[in-house]
Amino acid sequence: MDFNTAAKKYASNPTDETLYSVAKELCGELKLREKLHMLSGQKFFLRNGFDLITKGQKYNCRPCLSGGVKRLGIPAVAFSDGPRGVVMGNSTCFPVSMARGASFDDGLEYEIGSAIADEVIAQGGNYFAGICINLLRNPRWGRAQETYGEDPFLLGKMGVALTKAVQEKGVIACPKHYAVNSIENIRFDVDVQADEKTLHEVYLPHFKACVDAGAMSIMGAYNLFRGEHCCESRYLLKDVLRDQWGFSGFTISDFLMGVRNAPRALKAGLDIEMPQIMHYATLPLDLKLDKVTIEDIDNSVQSVLRGLIKITLRIKPVSKEKVACKEHTELAKRAALEGTVLLKNNGILPLKDIGRIAIIGRYANKINVGDHGSSSVFSPYTVTPYEGLCNLYGKDKVVLCEGMDFSAKESEIKKCDAVILCVGSDYRQEGENLANFSKSDKVTEKALGGDRYSLHIPEEEVSLIHRACAAFDGVVVNIIGGSAYIIEEWKDEAGAILHSFYSGMEGGNAFAELLCGKVNPSGHLPFTMAKSEDDYPDFLFPSAKTRKITYDYLHGYTLLDSQGKKAAFPFGFGLSYTEFEYSDIKADDRGDEVEISLTVKNTGSYDGKTLVQVYAGAQGENAVKLLKGFRKVFVKAGETVRETVSVCKDDLKFYNPGKKTWFFADDYTFYVGQDCENVIALKG
Repeated sequence: MDFNTAAKKYASNPTDETLYSVAKELCGELKLREKLHMLSGQKFFLRNGFDLITKGQKYNCRPCLSGGVKRLGIPAVAFSDGPRGVVMGNSTCFPVSMARGASFDDGLEYEIGSAIADEVIAQGGNYFAGICINLLRNPRWGRAQETYGEDPFLLGKMGVALTKAVQEKGVIACPKHYAVNSIENIRFDVDVQADEKTLHEVYLPHFKACVDAGAMSIMGAYNLFRGEHCCESRYLLKDVLRDQWGFSGFTISDFLMGVRNAPRALKAGLDIEMPQIMHYATLPLDLKLDKVTIEDIDNSVQSVLRGLIKITLRIKPVSKEKVACKEHTELAKRAALEGTVLLKNNGILPLKDIGRIAIIGRYANKINVGDHGSSSVFSPYTVTPYEGLCNLYGKDKVVLCEGMDFSAKESEIKKCDAVILCVGSDYRQEGENLANFSKSDKVTEKALGGDRYSLHIPEEEVSLIHRACAAFDGVVVNIIGGSAYIIEEWKDEAGAILHSFYSGMEGGNAFAELLCGKVNPSGHLPFTMAKSEDDYPDFLFPSAKTRKITYDYLHGYTLLDSQGKKAAFPFGFGLSYTEFEYSDIKADDRGDEVEISLTVKNTGSYDGKTLVQVYAGAQGENAVKLLKGFRKVFVKAGETVRETVSVCKDDLKFYNPGKKTWFFADDYTFYVGQDCENVIALKG
């Protein structure tokens, strides 16, 4: 049997039994050296490192390959990173995942996944490792921008949408980094502790949701969990992933430092060492010394084959013209529009009757689409906020003042009808840790990513905000960055505040359309913006005396709920240019679901979208309330619609660590609102 025969046999009878049977039979055709070849990345340094040195190419400029056996037609796993688009070539740069999380639109995320899959295929890939669903426990995490937020339900909905879209095109989807990964600067040796209830209810549900949706690969994390590296944790990779969840695909290590001991990793259930054979080079000797068995090797080979067999026949050729095509760049713009959050508005926005407009600050005309690490996308162009305003109003009507000093243009700016100030972060202050071990969050040319030592806007930019708000009327502040900021020291001075995240290649055009009211803002915070850094859970930096940290059950809005505290801007918060009124809210039992119905009225003068959020809570050692459903609803000005949000009953269950089972509480309270704090309670 060759690969094509195996794939066709499965396609004719696509059951789990057939999949396991044909993978086992095909594995039996392989020689030992071919089996071992299937379990590691190949020629990574030659294919990527050589070009990096000689041609100035970047990481993952072409697919990172692993496995493949030409004799039997078994394709290699052709890896492309993400998640804000395809890292290979000059692909579409979408807004970062956090911005897409702020859209609360899993339908839109599905469209983005389909576009990403096309661009993977067009550039020779069959595997997308851009489904980052690590939970944002503390906004200090440098790679927060790569995930969707702090809530496991939201992570699951968005991760499932991306997983399904990618795999329906024939590209293997890889959720990552499994598991409890949310500290960057000490990612290789931080040891996370978490009890079973916390693990299964807070840090794993979104991974299980993606597995249930059919994800055929999972990437292990760098960090340790309960004293074991995640890529060598039998508990995570076998007991939970395969035995409890029934995962049938294959696992890969995070790159280079994911595996430390080959026999331990293989026996734990880590199938492929990426991106280059290193520790797995000892497997032939380990086999002779009985440190691993041929059964261990076959189990991993069959896992890889199952992933390839199940997906590969779905792939259809895609032209390279699809890469960064107009359709995809327009989709990137729509994602930026849907994800931008309006935090404050004193009536300044939308801008009307604009003669001239000024835009100032470090990021007014700087390409700033996020991290420069493994998620970096080199799109063919990027529209800055300044360029977006020029495209909308005309260059002669826009005054640009870059940097931290506007004194030279102060008189000119005062004559403008609106002043926009762009502040926040860039790749030097947050992102994948490439070379940042300082204890300062100040912008320096030497800093390259890592965790954030401060959750405040950098001091020099706060000073700029104070000076600008004192000098000009109604300053609009645009925050650019990966997650939450503490803005208490200046928020009252600004006339309006938006959080546009890292908004992708079309972000500048989207920003301009939101300012002028061509599009009404509808993004909502996928995290809590607290009043103080102390309102978030503890965090570890390289200077800490310990590498152990305990992840508790509560964080973000669940932590503030339990303490009776209010956030500066709560989870789910987002303003519009109009207002909405909810009434006549009912909950009905529909078998496997609880249907929440309500009347939504747009009481303002602008058409717009509201985000109906449904939370549920039960007494006991649980959170006060947890997000269990949401729906973005468009309502024209002055009109009323009747909407429903369905809550799956299985999502209401709690975990019993002793019995390793899920159960329902005796009774629940449902909460409906436009953010997690401003809700209406429904008993029963």
